[in-house]
Amino acid sequence: MSEIKVNKISPRTACGTTTLGDSGDTFTIPAGVSITNNGTASGFGATGAASWNTTVKTSTFTATSGEGYFVNTTGGAITVNLPAGSAGAVVAIKDYANAFSSNNCTVAANGSDKIGGYTNDAILSTNGIAITLIFIDSTQGWLVTDDGLQSSADNSPFIVATGGTITTSGNDTIHTFTGPGTFCVSKIANCAANNVVSYMVVAGGASGGRGDSLGAGGGAGGFREVKSPVTPYTASPLDGYPSAPNRVTVTATSFPITVGAGGAARGAAGTAIGGNSGSNSSFSTITSAGGGAGGAWSTVPGTNGGSGGGGGASGNTKGDGNVPPVSPPQGNDGGNRHPAGDGVGGGGGATAAGADASTGNARGGDGATTSINGTPTARAGGGGGAASFPATCGGAGGGGDGGYPGAGTAGTVNTGGGGGGNGPVSTASGAGGSGIVIIRYKTS
Repeated sequence: MSEIKVNKISPRTACGTTTLGDSGDTFTIPAGVSITNNGTASGFGATGAASWNTTVKTSTFTATSGEGYFVNTTGGAITVNLPAGSAGAVVAIKDYANAFSSNNCTVAANGSDKIGGYTNDAILSTNGIAITLIFIDSTQGWLVTDDGLQSSADNSPFIVATGGTITTSGNDTIHTFTGPGTFCVSKIANCAANNVVSYMVVAGGASGGRGDSLGAGGGAGGFREVKSPVTPYTASPLDGYPSAPNRVTVTATSFPITVGAGGAARGAAGTAIGGNSGSNSSFSTITSAGGGAGGAWSTVPGTNGGSGGGGGASGNTKGDGNVPPVSPPQGNDGGNRHPAGDGVGGGGGATAAGADASTGNARGGDGATTSINGTPTARAGGGGGAASFPATCGGAGGGGDGGYPGAGTAGTVNTGGGGGGNGPVSTASGAGGSGIVIIRYKTS
């Protein structure tokens, strides 16, 4: 074995290039040997490691294979253009100022190269993140290694969001909120049509009235729905998609979600008193109104709301539905008291008015059925009005039954169903059911 001992190797010409060996040669560095780099090294990352460039990047630039970069986006978003992909090429990126969530770092592949199997740009939006990307082949392109998750460099062509209880149905993702929360969109879809989300917003239902003998049914919470054409499910008859003001096109921001509480029940003791109205639910620009309180025998009228409460006083005393007015209507009127005094009105529902008391039967109005959550489900049924006869049912969709002869039953939780009125003894009315918000969008 030949051995050469020198203190310095320099190119023959000034600023020239010195080449060690020929293609296919192997140079071995024995154990215990240290190599110190006082200049700039590139191309040494082909085995999965990058040499870090300590000049912080504050504007868009093109990366060199084998280098890692500290990227500072405090002054605005920055794009890192990847070099042309070749097997083993490596680039690393680190969030210098923990600012990627405020001003994203976009990673753009060269030409038709892919990132994680997609030809879309990747978005780095996690504060403090550091990732290494290695080019593997034309099928997957650049893959994330050191961070461990390809999702850290997300480049899905669809919406990426968090919040609520997340499930899937077919090619869609569904977020269900049964209480207040935040729908947080970290990335929008590449196709504008996929950013119009489907939603259902149901407000809290009202409680039934407590009469000195009979209580009227509480109105259901307002029911509003839009089905985007890209999410294939069966919507309710109240689908408001054709109307532009009803559509919600999401952006990469946070959307507070309000889920209305149901109206509290009225206790057994005391004189005639109306129920409690439900509370509003909301998502983005869409608000559904709480249900109108049920009236009470013999002097208390029903009140207005998403759906109106049943009437308990003489004459036309039902509560009006669809208050405030929207199109399609978010609910229906309550029913009136029987003129002969045999019963009080049922609460209005999403698709039908509450029944007028007739020989004691004051059924709540039916709710609306939609498959937005993947299963056909009825919601926003009106509460039944109490009577001196049986069959005072709540409307389909969570409406509580009117009492016979005892207390009214509560509207079902997270349906916006109205509560039933109390029966012909000194008993309590039923509480209204709380509301719900569901958001659905295409993700594959």
